Amino acid sequence: MNILNSNPDNKLIFLTAGGTGGHVYPAEALAEELKRRGYELALVTDKRGQNNYKGTLGSIPNYAVMAGALVGKDILFKLQSLCKIGIGVLQSLYLLIKHKPRCVVGFGGYASFPCCLAAILLGVDLIIHEQNSVMSRTNRFLSKYATLVAQSFRKVKYTPQNIKTVLTGMPIRASIADLHSKTYPLPQDGKFQILIMGGSQGCRIFSDIIPSAIANLGNDICSRLSVIQQCRQDDVDFLKDVYKDIPCQSTISHFFDNMPELYANSQLIISRAGASSVSEIAAVGIPSILVPLPTAADNHQKTNAQELSDIKGAILVEQKDFTAQGLTELLRELINSPQKLQALSTNSKKVAITDAASRLADALEQNILNHPQEQ
Repeated sequence: MNILNSNPDNKLIFLTAGGTGGHVYPAEALAEELKRRGYELALVTDKRGQNNYKGTLGSIPNYAVMAGALVGKDILFKLQSLCKIGIGVLQSLYLLIKHKPRCVVGFGGYASFPCCLAAILLGVDLIIHEQNSVMSRTNRFLSKYATLVAQSFRKVKYTPQNIKTVLTGMPIRASIADLHSKTYPLPQDGKFQILIMGGSQGCRIFSDIIPSAIANLGNDICSRLSVIQQCRQDDVDFLKDVYKDIPCQSTISHFFDNMPELYANSQLIISRAGASSVSEIAAVGIPSILVPLPTAADNHQKTNAQELSDIKGAILVEQKDFTAQGLTELLRELINSPQKLQALSTNSKKVAITDAASRLADALEQNILNHPQEQ
């Protein structure tokens, strides 16, 4: 029950999210869908994210509040973060009282916590979207007071009992969801494109191991390969130099803004297993080698990857087993086995949810927005 605003005609919704792609992409997808349905929107984030987004999030009012991280830091840092969070909660209380949104939708990231907590304190309806297959510690706390918890995966570890949940899937960009209906592009004339994605922060181990593994394939296979690798900004020049000595085509960048095109034309992806990546890979049906980040909280990336690997829709390789020699053997097997590639593609699509943004918007309307509020 939103005690600040009982007007069913109120169309204002606050979105709050941290700065990484795993939080921003679903917020952007929902914002686009809600805007299409005629809702007014505002984004609450921190100084790092304010006015730094493109698309729908960049076109709506952006408010910055103070926030701080607590996980994996020393005592002094945690005390400083607690002070920032306290100030951020006060700032969020002010914003909610001033603008009286109908509800708050939280997408995670520590920048979203102050606004979510403020919503709880004021009795504003709070919807939490949990992106991963393991509920974060923060969301375990917030979900006990939330009106609704939307989940991306069919099985989510550590979900508290007696809370209201709905399976919506992970909202992904419409341009990527549209690729679900496309046929998997089997290699033509021996040409084979490998897309390598290390997540929003890049991945040093990919930079160290993958070029060596590709070089070990030999000139006959390498000459037919096109390698597109996203990496850390600091690794771009290093990787470009490394690939000069490998007889394959290569494109190296810290960021790619043409992901739909890259997905549509690739035969294989090597990727971390963040929720956005796994959901997009499933939607497109691209065969994948998933290497979960072992330091991810509660090892959630491994659990994310298992959603696909358990149905033979992806190949899961733990980082401790990710070696140049092993990868060379795996790549050679896949490149020479179009039947296996096709099976991976077909199986991965079976768990894809391509209308997650619409499902999440429907859940908001069914549970909150279209229901008269108590006085």
